[in-house]
Amino acid sequence: MKTRPLTILLVEDNPDHAEMIRRTLEGGRTTQRLLHVHDGEEAISYLSREGIYSDHARYPLPDLLLLDLRLPKVSGLEVLEWMRSRTNLRGIATVILTTSNAEGDMTNAYRLGAISYLVKPFAIEEFARLLDACSHYWLSWNRFPELID
Repeated sequence: MKTRPLTILLVEDNPDHAEMIRRTLEGGRTTQRLLHVHDGEEAISYLSREGIYSDHARYPLPDLLLLDLRLPKVSGLEVLEWMRSRTNLRGIATVILTTSNAEGDMTNAYRLGAISYLVKPFAIEEFARLLDACSHYWLSWNRFPELID
């Protein structure tokens, strides 16, 4: 079992959603490190360890990836497809957190390796409840293996 803090990579272009997620996770029940990128292209750079993300100590592979689908530059589905082609990234628990309720998006996300698909509610109170439940499950109950970095 992990002894170091969990690393969570949030891929979210909406600053309000990112802030809500950050606040929820900071009030969480366990120690974690939240890193945030704003689009799919930046997510791929992070996961590739390219450019500013080449420092493995500062930017470790995430244990949990919270991925929006509707992203600028490279979509969340494209990020998933890219990840699936890399053996070292297949162990990253990837949760889709999106506004898309489209059956095709959900089917493709699971086909490409997502382990959960959550649709963001439009009401702030419901979104907060979803985040709290998600945080509780993933950070309190779920167990993560050590990833080879």
